Amino acid sequence: MKAVRYAMIGFGGIAENRIAKEGFACDAARFKPLKQAVLIGATDVNTKRRRAAQALGLTWYRDTEAVLRDQTIDAVFVATNNRTHAEIARQALEAGKAVIVEKPLASTARDARSLVALAKKKGLSLSVDHMMVHNVLNRHARKWIEEGALGAVNDACFHMQFAYGYDPADAASWRCSDRAEMGGPIGDVASHCFYMAEYLLDSRIIAVRAVYYPKRMAIAVEDGALIQCDLANGITCSALVSFCDLRGGLGGTLSNLGYEVYGDKAVVRGYGTLFQLSGHAGEPFKMRLELDTFDRQQRVTIKRPENIYQGVIREHADSVLSGQPLTGYDGYRNVKLCEAAHSSARRGGRTVAVKD
Repeated sequence: MKAVRYAMIGFGGIAENRIAKEGFACDAARFKPLKQAVLIGATDVNTKRRRAAQALGLTWYRDTEAVLRDQTIDAVFVATNNRTHAEIARQALEAGKAVIVEKPLASTARDARSLVALAKKKGLSLSVDHMMVHNVLNRHARKWIEEGALGAVNDACFHMQFAYGYDPADAASWRCSDRAEMGGPIGDVASHCFYMAEYLLDSRIIAVRAVYYPKRMAIAVEDGALIQCDLANGITCSALVSFCDLRGGLGGTLSNLGYEVYGDKAVVRGYGTLFQLSGHAGEPFKMRLELDTFDRQQRVTIKRPENIYQGVIREHADSVLSGQPLTGYDGYRNVKLCEAAHSSARRGGRTVAVKD
């Protein structure tokens, strides 16, 4: 099988440690390489990242243009700051490269929609790094729900609350200092809650209501938000997201990144399942899933990890090799949901419909 040859545009910490080392198995001592995909090189506006890339055996490109001129590169993984996603992805598609974009697809729904249209016009695969759907425990939770283990489901709560922005360096980062980046708790983590709600509950979100947390942090973006989501199947769920909650420390923070899905026979609870973890040895928290039938609890932990970033890359590479391109439409809808949440919060929590 021919492997799709990728280059990374943007090589910060997550790009190096999660996408390159794990997803593309550049950490060969811990991860098996994918048959469908190989990472060839990388670039970043911060030239100090060159050493990290070359330490993994990657070719260092001078800039984005150099990547796009390389005819041996089939696809790119865009992992820059949010506001640059759309323009870099557009340039890559125009250059004939298939594209994976780190979430979000773009910082505005208008730009995201344009990328979806361009990818369709070019016949190229476009996808977004919605990696949590590839988590083994999240797939297990979806199966429980589908099989009726919870009974009739009528509610769910997703939460990603932690501390980020109290440190001056974090406060100055693009996630906290610039609203146009679509960072902040809504763009940065409610976005994960949205696609995971749709995945686990197997239905589209059709309306949202949101309110911002009371302001106490010295950051330009919102401190946090409470969001209610109406799904097409009649279920209403909630998302709690924040940058202002200390949660005790690392263990408390990671265990809190999860969800509860409520049925009339049982509740399923995920601990640490809404994060960057896959269940590999050496991770800072051991994820678990619990089915509570109110008289007993069934717990599931990961015995055979499947890397969530490899899942994203494998799916994209398979689409390139099969000639059945991914559309990127889920990424567009996700940005629309983020914009709708902000619109609702600015209007005092008024319901905002979200149409396809």
